[in-house]
Amino acid sequence: MDTPLSTIAVVGLGTMGTGIAEVLARAGREVIGIDISEAAATRAITALESATARSVARERITEEERRDILARFRAFSDLQAAADADLVIEVVPESYEVKQQVFRALDSIVRPDAIIATGTNALSVTRLAADSAHPERVLGLHFFNPAPAMKLVEVVSSVLTAPQAVAAVTELAQQLGKEPVSVGDRPGFVADGLLFGYLNQAAAMYEAKYASREDIDAAMKLGCGLPMGPLALLDLIGIDTARTVLDAMYAESHDRLHAPAPILKQLSEAGLTGRKSGRGFYTYEAPGSGAVVRDALTPLETATTGAAREVRSVGVAGSGTMASGIAEVFAKAGYDVVLAARSAEKAETAKARIAKSLARSVEKGRMTTEAREETLARVTPAGSLDAFAEVDLAVEAVAEDLEIKQQLFATLDKVCKPGAVLATTTSSLPVVACARATSRPQDVIGMHFFNPAPAMKLVEVVRTVLTADDVHATVREVTARIRKHPVDCGDRAGFIVNALLFPYLNNAIKMVEQHYASLDDIDAAMKLGGGYPMGPFELLDVVGLDVSLAIEQVLHREFRDPGLAPAPLLEHLVAAGCLGRKTGRGFREYARR
Repeated sequence: MDTPLSTIAVVGLGTMGTGIAEVLARAGREVIGIDISEAAATRAITALESATARSVARERITEEERRDILARFRAFSDLQAAADADLVIEVVPESYEVKQQVFRALDSIVRPDAIIATGTNALSVTRLAADSAHPERVLGLHFFNPAPAMKLVEVVSSVLTAPQAVAAVTELAQQLGKEPVSVGDRPGFVADGLLFGYLNQAAAMYEAKYASREDIDAAMKLGCGLPMGPLALLDLIGIDTARTVLDAMYAESHDRLHAPAPILKQLSEAGLTGRKSGRGFYTYEAPGSGAVVRDALTPLETATTGAAREVRSVGVAGSGTMASGIAEVFAKAGYDVVLAARSAEKAETAKARIAKSLARSVEKGRMTTEAREETLARVTPAGSLDAFAEVDLAVEAVAEDLEIKQQLFATLDKVCKPGAVLATTTSSLPVVACARATSRPQDVIGMHFFNPAPAMKLVEVVRTVLTADDVHATVREVTARIRKHPVDCGDRAGFIVNALLFPYLNNAIKMVEQHYASLDDIDAAMKLGGGYPMGPFELLDVVGLDVSLAIEQVLHREFRDPGLAPAPLLEHLVAAGCLGRKTGRGFREYARR
C-alpha cells in the first residue's frame, strides 16, 4: 500500500465509470478500463475522445496533451487486465451479488498490496470487505456524477480498513483536484445520506397530491437556491437507484423518513425510471434526454380558479425586515402601499429601511434615481391599522406568534372594506386559524414570501379549505404582477419549502450528534456533492437556531413522526442562547460586529 497509485483499473464503464476514468487519465494516471460489454468499452473510448476534443476546442488542453490522455486509457473486457493495477475502482451495478463476484475474482488477480475501492453509495463497504481475502485493503471511493465536474469524493473506511489505504486514496483524490471527505461506513454516507431523505419526502409530498411536481421543484429551486428541483433530480439519478439507496438507508436507520415512498416502487417496477427510460416524474423527449416535454400532467398556463378581484392598493402590517421588504416589492410593482406599524415612529423607520434599500439599487445601477423617488412616494407610513380602510389587499408580516396574528386579523376584519383580500405571511402557523379570527374566512389566504423579499422570487400561495376561488386567483395574479413565482400548496405545517428543508437540516445535526462527520465535512459534502449554495450548518446559523427549532417543533407536532423530532443538540444550543450569527455563536462562532 506504500506504492504510488500510478496504474488504476476502473471496473464498470457506465456513465460513472467512464467519468472516473476520464478524471484519472487527465491527471496523468495509466487507466485500465474493464467492462464485460465490449460496446460499453467502445462507448467509454468514444466519450473520452469527445470530452478531450471539446477541451482542445476550448483551448484548455493542447492537441498533444489530448493524444497523451487518450494513450493513457486502454479498455478491456477481461478482469485479468487489472493484474498490474495499484488501485482498482469498482463501479458495477448496486448489487451485493454482482459486486461480491468482482471482489472475489480480484482477490486472485491483483497484487496483495493493491487497494480495492468500491464506488457504492448505498451498500455496506464492511460487508463487501468481509468477503475479500484481504479486507484491510478494501474501502469506499464515492465520486459524484458527473465525475469530471463534481469536486467531492467521499473516502469510506470500514472497521477493517488499513489507515495506509485510506491515506493513499485520500492523497490520490487531492492530486486529482478533488475535495476528499473521510467518512465511516453507513448507507448514503454524508451527502446521499442527507440528500435521499429529502428526495424521498418530496416524492411522498407529490404522491399525496399536496402540490404539483412543477410547484415542488420550483419551490426548492427558488426558495433554497438549489440547482435542480427534487423530482427532476430523482429522474436524473434514476428512480430505481434512489429506491435502492433508500432501502439500504431504511434497513439501518428504521427511520420512516428513509422508507421509500410507494410511488418510487410503482414507477421503478413500471420501468419509468427517469431520464434514462424517457419517463419518470416527468416525460422526456427520448430515453437519455434531459429535455422535458408536455404530458397529461403538465399544467395549462391559463389555468385559473376564478375571476380575480381588482387590486390597486396594498396594506402591509409590520415594521421588521420582512414587512419593509414586502412593502418595497409592491411599491416597485406600481401599487400604492400603506405600511402600518404599532407607532408612527416605527412605520417611519420601516420606510427609511426601504429608502436605504432603494438607494443601494440606484448605486448598483439597477434603478434610476427618478424610479427610486417614485417608488418611495407610493409608500405611506401609518401608526395604526385604521389606515387600511380602503386597501384592496392587506398583508400581515408581524411576529410568528399565533395569538398576535389572530388579534391582528380580528382588527383587519373590522377595519378593511368588504371584498378586501387578507393575507398572512406565516411560514409555519395554520392559515385557517388566522382566517377563523375573522367573520370572512373565505377572504383569507397565505402569501409566504422568502427573506430577503426584494431578492427572493418565490411566494408560496396557501389556500385553506375555506379560501374562495376568486381570492386564490387574485393572489396568484398579484404575485405574477410583482414579478414573483407563485406555487400553490395546502394549509399544513411547513408548506413546501420548510417541510422539505428542515427535516434535512435536522438530519445533518443528528449526524454530528452521532460523531459520524464534522460540521465542516458535512457542509463541504452538501456544497460540493449536492450543489447547495450553503452547507446545512452555515444555513442554520443564518436562519437562527431558535427559528429553526420552532419550525422543527411545528413539523413534529403536525405530522407526529418520530424522525421529525428536533435533534437534542439543537435544543441544547438554543437553551444556551447560541442562536447563530445574530448572537455571535451557533454551530460556529462569529466575530461580533
